[in-house]
Amino acid sequence: MSVPLTATSQAIALLGELGAQTLDHPGGTLLAHLCRVRKQLASWGARPALQLAGLCHAFYGTDGFPVPLLPLDRRAELAAVIGSEAEATVYLYAGCDRRFSYPTLQEPDAAFRDRFTGRTVVPDLGQRRDFAELSAANELDIARVDPAFRAASGAALLTLFTRLRPLLSEPAWQDCRTVLAAPPRSDGAAPRP
Repeated sequence: MSVPLTATSQAIALLGELGAQTLDHPGGTLLAHLCRVRKQLASWGARPALQLAGLCHAFYGTDGFPVPLLPLDRRAELAAVIGSEAEATVYLYAGCDRRFSYPTLQEPDAAFRDRFTGRTVVPDLGQRRDFAELSAANELDIARVDPAFRAASGAALLTLFTRLRPLLSEPAWQDCRTVLAAPPRSDGAAPRP
């Protein structure tokens, strides 16, 4: 008698079928990164749908990782595996035009541009919270495994997540502060602001 696969197991199997374990990504492979992002969200107490979105956030590529595993005309296939709520979060994350959307995401009427369609929408509070939490888990994973990325982008990411603080869970915010804080100076003095 076989054990039924969970949505997480099914998503990992689909990622494997689509080659995520062969794509290079900071810290190893894309599959390893995606699994770490899901685990990070779980450690922050994220609900299962957001954890699944974290595991699958790169299915359609992203503004920062433009290598899609699945074309947009096959969104229904991903939804059948992880559910429509998680898939909608994956699409929102993948479709974000970061340069346009990041500056005002914390505002209730924030305009969010879909990089696939060019359309602008106003995500509700729950969508903006999910987006911020997933963004933090993604960027913190890369910062943890890639010191050069952390050195180059850590200060800007801390500024971003400080602005998004009202959208982040307390555990996510604490990890942002811990991982992205300026490293101590080699001369022992406190870092400069």
